[in-house]
Amino acid sequence: MAGRRHRTGLDLFSLLDMFPNEESAKDWFENIWWSDGRTCGHCGSTNTNPRKNGKPMPYWCKSCRKYFSIKTGTVMQSSKIPMHKWAFAIYQFATGIKGTSSMKLHRDLDITYKCTWHLSHRVREAWNSKESKQLESRFTGETETDETFIGGKEKNKHSKKKLRAGRGTVGKAVVAGVKNRDTNKVNAKVLPGTASVVIEDFVTDNVEKESTVYTDDAKYYSGLKGLDFEHKSVKHSVGEYVNEMAHTNGMESFWALLKRGYIGTYHKMSPKHLDRFVNEFVGRHNIRRLDTVDQMVAITLAMKGKRLKYNDLVSN
Repeated sequence: MAGRRHRTGLDLFSLLDMFPNEESAKDWFENIWWSDGRTCGHCGSTNTNPRKNGKPMPYWCKSCRKYFSIKTGTVMQSSKIPMHKWAFAIYQFATGIKGTSSMKLHRDLDITYKCTWHLSHRVREAWNSKESKQLESRFTGETETDETFIGGKEKNKHSKKKLRAGRGTVGKAVVAGVKNRDTNKVNAKVLPGTASVVIEDFVTDNVEKESTVYTDDAKYYSGLKGLDFEHKSVKHSVGEYVNEMAHTNGMESFWALLKRGYIGTYHKMSPKHLDRFVNEFVGRHNIRRLDTVDQMVAITLAMKGKRLKYNDLVSN
């Protein structure tokens, strides 16, 4: 298991010193994305020149003959939000372990709620890959697997929206997760249901064969041994939560944090965007041992090569 280390934080006054103006933020992003030299955000060419007047954009690519800026080819592309406000938003996403609401960003950054809502989802888009979430292709060794259910309670719904099909998990989305005990890294994903084949495919996608997988005694985990995993379980159904090394406490801890974000910060995670919220909590969990500035750098690096247009977010 990875050893603990002292993590260096970043207070708000130091953050203000880092980004006193727009130029300082622009330099910071350029040092991260263009650490090996300026490259075109359209084609990746290094054959570029700055524009004297900075119009229509600060740089010109001789290879593809297009104008570009530091934002081109990142989730910031076409954004009119100043870069120092982007930096502050990244800081809040890195340090807000229970999430940061778009309404809070609207107040803190003094930009419209519509802009902060789009900005928030673009930061989450940065975590939309295993590489961005600091993960290898698959976990090896001892791994915990568990599932949780996200959604409103039937009793709290308007009468027109009640399903009246049962209690507990009815009408809720299924989120499955795995946690590696050696690295403490987590991955999670929204699934279409809890059928055995769906759960088994998720485990196979995230855990190497012949690894030890710890689960509870839910029936949909029963086929893991037949898939070349060493499967050990605890019987939650009879109140057993630890049996020697068999437990899912690591995943339960992650679910607790996700639900604190759901209940206390976001209040609602729509099924359409639930995967983005899950990616946010997974991505932040996996960089939590880094210093705060390094967390911000990790998020910023993951923004490159991704794009999320507003119309794509609101379309059906």
